[in-house]
Amino acid sequence: MRVSLSWLQDLVQVNEPADQLAERLSMAGFEVEEMDDLSLLAQGVVVGEVVACDPHPNADKLRVCKVNVGTDDQLQIVCGAKNVRAGIHVPVATVGAVLPAVNLTIKAGELRGVSSQGMICSLLELGQPSDIDGIAVLEDLLAATPSPGEAVAASLGLDDIVLELAITANRPDGLSMTGIAREVSALTGAKLSLPAATAPAGTHVLETDRNSAAAMQAGGVYALTEVRGITGASRSPQWLQRRLIRAGVNPVNAVVDITNLVMLEQGQPLHAFDADALETLCGAEISASDFGLRQANDRELFRGLDGRQLELDPRVQVVTCRDRAVAVAGVMGSAESGVTDSTRRIWLESALFTPASVRNGSRATGQRTDASSRYEKGLPREITLTAAGRALALFSEMLEAEIGDTWLCAAEHGPEPVVTLRRSALHRLLGRLDASDQQAEPATIADAQVEACLGALGCELSSAEDGWKVIVPASRRMDLLREVDLIEEVARLVGFDRFQSHLPEPLQPGQLTLTQQAERRLRRRLSASGLQEITTLSLTGVDESDSNRIAISNPLLAETSHLRTALWPEHLEVCQRNLQASQPGCWLFEIGHVFRPVGETIEQEARLSGVICGERRLSTWQSSGKAQPISYFQARGVLSTVLNSLGISAQDRRLTDDARLHPGRSASVVVEGRPLGCFGQLHPALCESQQLPAETYLFDLDLARLLEAATRSNRWSPQFSPYSTLPSSERDLAVIVPRSLPAGDLLQTIRKAGKPLLESVELIDRFEGGQLDSDQCSQAFRLRYRGKDSTLTDELIQPVHDKVRQALVKQFKVELRS
Repeated sequence: MRVSLSWLQDLVQVNEPADQLAERLSMAGFEVEEMDDLSLLAQGVVVGEVVACDPHPNADKLRVCKVNVGTDDQLQIVCGAKNVRAGIHVPVATVGAVLPAVNLTIKAGELRGVSSQGMICSLLELGQPSDIDGIAVLEDLLAATPSPGEAVAASLGLDDIVLELAITANRPDGLSMTGIAREVSALTGAKLSLPAATAPAGTHVLETDRNSAAAMQAGGVYALTEVRGITGASRSPQWLQRRLIRAGVNPVNAVVDITNLVMLEQGQPLHAFDADALETLCGAEISASDFGLRQANDRELFRGLDGRQLELDPRVQVVTCRDRAVAVAGVMGSAESGVTDSTRRIWLESALFTPASVRNGSRATGQRTDASSRYEKGLPREITLTAAGRALALFSEMLEAEIGDTWLCAAEHGPEPVVTLRRSALHRLLGRLDASDQQAEPATIADAQVEACLGALGCELSSAEDGWKVIVPASRRMDLLREVDLIEEVARLVGFDRFQSHLPEPLQPGQLTLTQQAERRLRRRLSASGLQEITTLSLTGVDESDSNRIAISNPLLAETSHLRTALWPEHLEVCQRNLQASQPGCWLFEIGHVFRPVGETIEQEARLSGVICGERRLSTWQSSGKAQPISYFQARGVLSTVLNSLGISAQDRRLTDDARLHPGRSASVVVEGRPLGCFGQLHPALCESQQLPAETYLFDLDLARLLEAATRSNRWSPQFSPYSTLPSSERDLAVIVPRSLPAGDLLQTIRKAGKPLLESVELIDRFEGGQLDSDQCSQAFRLRYRGKDSTLTDELIQPVHDKVRQALVKQFKVELRS
C-alpha cells in the first residue's frame, strides 16, 4: 500500500516528520518498506517565464529561448520541443540540477554552436506520467500560475513523501487511506477528519433469480445504482490524478478514477458498467434485475479490461447480465462493458464477494488486481454501501451526474459481535510495564490506559465482571475476533518494548530426545563420509507411471500439483544437473517425507535416500589425477561405515525385483531381521534416460526403523569393555557353495554356532572357475577364537570349530574343503 503523506494530512493531523511516523508505523505492525521523497524528482527545478523564443541559427527544429527565472539575468536555453513559445511559464532545470527520472545532471553547454544554460522540462522528465508531446506548460496544468523563480515542486504536487507499507493478511483495513488514518490517530492521538460517506438514501430489493440471490447473499451485499448524465470523455482534476498516481494507479477517465479513488480511500472496490454498452451487448433494455451471479461455464470465453482473452472454468465466479458474463467477480470487468469516451450512463456495482470465490477466480484466470487483493483478505459489509454513497456524491459533485435508485440484495445483518476482555487475562499475558521513573516500581497497565487504547481504535467499551464488554468497530471486525486480539492491540499501542521480560519459572534446560540425537548423528556421519545433504520440494508434478501420487486441491503450478511418493527421482535430476555443469561427481543424501494413499487417508513416511554418482570430490590424488569410478563394494562400504557408526549391524539379501536397480547388483538391507530398505547400482535403463554414468548407486531406507534400531539402549549407551590380555587363535574354513548363496547367511550361521568362544569371523576369499562347476564358488572365512578367563587349547577350540562345520553342512549342504 502506497500512502501519500499529503493525502494522509487531509484525513488526520500529522505533526511528526516522515521518518518518525514511518518508525511508529513499523513498530505498530505496518512495516515501511520504502520512503519515496518526490521532491527529489524536481530538486533544482524552478518556474521560468519564456520571454522570447527565436529560431536556432544552425538547426531548424531547435529554438533559442530567453527565460526569466526570477534572477537579474535571464537564462538562454536551447529547446527542441514543438510547443515552446514566448509568454508561457514552464519548469526549468537550472545548471547543477539532478533529474533522477531520466538520470540526468544539468550542465551548461553548447547546442549547434549556441550556449544553453539549463533545460526546459517535460512532465516525464520530472517523473510524472503525461500524454503531452513536449514540455510542461504550467498555464495548462495549473489554475494559478506561480511567479518565476519559485520551486516548481509545490505547484506540481511533488512536495510529498510516499510511504510503501507492507500490509499483513489480517489487516485489510490497512489497504485504505481511512484505515491508515485511523491507525495514525490511534498511535499519535491526532484528530481525524475523514470525508463524509453515507449509504444511498433510497434502496429497493434487487429481484434476481434464486441461485444468483443465494450467491449474492453468501458474499453479504450486492448493490447496483444507475447513474445518468455521465460524460465518459471527462478527465478527473489534477488533485485526483495525483492521488491515484501516488498510490500507483494510472488515471483513465473521470468515472473510473472516482471508483479507484473511493477504493483507495475507503478500501471497498467498486465497478462501473457502461449501461448502453450492456444493452447493445444483450440486445435488450437492461434493468437491475437482469444482473446475476453464478459460476462460469466450462471453457466460457471472457475478454477482460486488459484486452486478454480468457477461457474460464467452473472455479470462477462471474457477474452476469442476462446470463452473459460481464465481470469476473471481485477481479476484473469485461472489455465490452467497460467505461469509454462514449459512455453516458452507468450501473455502479458495490458488492462483497466471498474471499474464497475471489481467490479461486484470481488464480484460475491468472489475474491479481487491486480489487482482488482487497476482497481476498475480507472486507466488512458496513463499508459497502457507504463507499457507494461516497462515489455517488463525487459523481454528482464533479460530473453533475443524475443519481438514480439503488437496488440491493443482502443477507440478514446479525447482531454486533461482542468480545469479552478479562482484566486478569490481559495482566497475565502482558505482565508489568517498566516505570518511566527509574525509582518507581513496575506496575500493571491501568484500566484507563486500556480503555484509551481500545477507544482510539473506535471500540465501544462497557464495564463487565473482571473486565469489559467490547464492541469492535466495523473497520476491524475481520481482525479483532477474540480476547487475545484485543490484548495484542493494547500491547501494540502501548509499545511492546515497554513491557518487562520474564523467563518462565522454574527454568528448565531443554534437551534432544534419543531419536533426535540419533538423527543428528546420522546426518553428521553421512556428511563425514563425503555425502552432501540436500532438500527437495515435497510437491512434484503428475506422473502417469506413478498412480500413487496424491493430487492437491489448489496447486499453484502444474509442476507442484502432487505430493511425492519417493525422494530418489529428484535426486537423479540433481545428479544430472551437477554432471552437466562439469562436476566430477555428485554424492548426496536427503532425509524427508514421502506420501501415499491408504484407503481414504494419506500416510506420511520419513525416508533416508541418497545417490553416489561419479567421483568423490578431492579424491583424485589417490589415482594420480586419473578418473577412477567407484565400485559397488566401495559404495556399499560407505553406507556400512555410517550404519556401523550408529552401532547397527546390517545384512544384505539378494534383490532382483526392484525396477530402479540393476538386477544382479542390488541388495535388500536387513536390520534386526527386518528389511530396512535397499541399496544397489542404478538400472542401466535409468542411467541412460537420466544421462548418468553406469557407476551410479542408490540407497533408499526407512528412517523410522533405522532410528529405532539406532536408539536401542544396548547400542546408544556406551559400555566399557576391557581389552583381553589372553591370546587369540585363528582358524580358516573354506567351503564350496552355490554361487547364489549370500555370504551373509553363512556368516550368520557361523556366529551362532561358534558361541561363546568365537570372537569374530570375516570373509577373506571368494573363488570361481577352475575345477568348480559353473554354478559353484569357494568361500573362505577366518574365525578368531578367544577365551574369557584362560588361554584356549586345541582341545577346547576343536569341538567348537567342528560344531561350526557341522552347522554349515546341515543348514546349507555345503562341501567342506578343509
